[in-house]
Amino acid sequence: MDFQYAFIIAGLVVGFVVGLTGVGGGSLMTPILLHFGITPTAAVGTDLLYAAITKAGGVHVHHKKRNIDWRLTGWLALGSVPAALLTLGVLRYGGFDTSSVDAFIKVTLGYALVLTALAIVFKQKLLEYSHRNDVWLTRMNPRQQIIATVVTGLVLGAVVTITSIGAGALGTVALFLLYPLLPTVRLVGTEIAHAVPLTLVAGLGHAGLGNVDWHLLINLLIGSLPGIYLGSHLANRVADHYLRPALAAMLLFVGVKLVV
Repeated sequence: MDFQYAFIIAGLVVGFVVGLTGVGGGSLMTPILLHFGITPTAAVGTDLLYAAITKAGGVHVHHKKRNIDWRLTGWLALGSVPAALLTLGVLRYGGFDTSSVDAFIKVTLGYALVLTALAIVFKQKLLEYSHRNDVWLTRMNPRQQIIATVVTGLVLGAVVTITSIGAGALGTVALFLLYPLLPTVRLVGTEIAHAVPLTLVAGLGHAGLGNVDWHLLINLLIGSLPGIYLGSHLANRVADHYLRPALAAMLLFVGVKLVV
């Protein structure tokens, strides 16, 4: 099969899964690109811009439905955007050769996939636990919550810039624990809103490093945009409790393979 068509189909499949479940964008796309022989640096850089473009539409929808806490988005970005820029600076001026950077990204990506798989499986249990129990996270005062949110952004900024994944599943789980009283749909909308500037800044930074394949990006978008549309319209007809464990198992398998 011609690679051009293969990438369009990959975009279609990933877009469909994202529309269906709300998760799995970078977690699926980056390993797929690695499978096609794209270098880890190019896979991450291209996927970051792909994520920024595809999630921008989600921000528009969530904003219209008032599902975004823009103040919370700002606190996250206060940590994540500087962390992304710092990480890009280390990649650019750290004096690392390309093969070392590729190897580091591959291993880090593997661990991030494993954590994402666990986050997908246990997200609901963590949410229920945070609602039921008076743990220290739920007893933080507003100032402590803000500090914890900025620190969460710092961690996400570094992880997302290196691996292109984590902004969705990992970020949402962190927000569930920090803000257990906010409605789930509002937390999800907030995390999507935060993911756009983070992935855009990180993606443009990778583009400056020469890590973005623009032709590949266009092919992925051609497939993913109709895929997201189709998946979103079928989301209510497919059993979520079957889809998410299957997605988590796949991510866990790929993550372990990358690590070992």
